[in-house]
Formats: sequence, structure tokens, C-alpha cells
Amino acid sequence: MPWYRTALRERTPTLMTRGSWTPWTRRIGLTAAAAVAAVTLAGPGTAQAATTTAATATASVSAAAAEDVDYATWQRDCQAVMDQALPYLKQRIAAASKGEKQAIVFDIDNTTLETDYGFSYPSPANAPVLKVAQYAQEHGVALFFVTARPDIIKPFTQFNLTHVGYDVTGLYVRNLIDLFKNVADYKTAQRVDIESKGYTIIANIGNSATDLSGGHAEKTYKLPDYDGQLS
Repeated sequence: MPWYRTALRERTPTLMTRGSWTPWTRRIGLTAAAAVAAVTLAGPGTAQAATTTAATATASVSAAAAEDVDYATWQRDCQAVMDQALPYLKQRIAAASKGEKQAIVFDIDNTTLETDYGFSYPSPANAPVLKVAQYAQEHGVALFFVTARPDIIKPFTQFNLTHVGYDVTGLYVRNLIDLFKNVADYKTAQRVDIESKGYTIIANIGNSATDLSGGHAEKTYKLPDYDGQLS
């Protein structure tokens, strides 16, 4: 689980069977979160110098995957959800009204990217989700990404998404003030902002209740998080 999600997410994840892994990453997360706040307040020069360190920490800690759930099972479960989403999206995209600006909102960690299974930076795409996203973007649908990640690693996140094949229309990350807000409320507010730009959100895809609650999407699709074992 990446350090920023460990430290900043609203709900407490289920402990995993990796011995000392969970407390170790939590300690890294709390230290890194404090560093993000300190660097942000210090000014742009310090922030720029710390950004590379933050991204390196993200990549290394993300290598700790959920041992309770093997990769093949997770991929099958993701595919099952996307098998429900794609027929709806094909129908909804085909039925777009004249001038309608359609959009899909995605979470990032263990939704669009294999954060807890990727073992590297850039993290690989979550293949079942990428397939759906690419169908949508090839048919003129805008892709927006709403994440609880802090803005200090926004450039690295954007590069990762585009590197693996996503066309990023918009990427929403949390600034310092947002870090103190309820995650579900924060994500809902970003969807409201997307709608204010004239988009119709035809689907919202994530792996946590905080990704999907609050409305402002015609359909929601929840990928597995196994009771919080995946970030």
C-alpha cells in the first residue's frame, strides 16, 4: 500500500499477513505525510527538491502487495466487474445526445493502476480497466482521474497514467487543505466540478466506497478491495 494512502485515507485498512509490513509502511506513511505538509509550507523550491524523493518512496512501498489475495484472483475479480461495465458503456456511448460531453471518472490506486501489485514505478495498468478506458477514449469519452494522492506527486502520477495508455483529460489530486477533508466528500466535490465544465459523468469506477458515494454519476462500478486489504 503506498505511503500516502496508508497515512491519509479515512478508513483503517484490514491488517495483512505480511509480518511487520503493515506497521512499517504506516510509519513511512506518517513520516512522509508530515514531510509533504512541511515541504508544501516551506515553498516551491523545497517542494521541487522533495518531489523526486516522494515518488521514489511511493514506488518502493507500493511493492508490498496484499498477500492474502493473489494477483490472479484479483485480476479475475476486476475482469468480472468490467464485464458488467463495458456493455453498458457501449450502449450509453452509442446513445449520446447531440453535443453531449460524456466522461468517466476513475480512481487510481488498484483501479486504473496495479499499485499494490505493480512492484515498480511506473506502475502497470490494471488491464481489465485499461481495456474499458481505451474503448471509451477511442469513442470520444473524456477520462477524469480523482485520487486521494497528494499534489506533490501529481506530475509522476500523470506520467504514469499516460505512459501505460490512458488519455488523461483531467487529474484531481489533494492539496494541503484537501488532506484534512473527508475523502468521500472531497471526491464528490471533484465530480461536481467536472459536471460544472459541461460533462455528463456516465460512469464512476473505483475500488472503495469513498470513490463512489455521493452521487454525480449515472452508474458506479466497484472493483474489489477485499475489505480494505487493497488501497
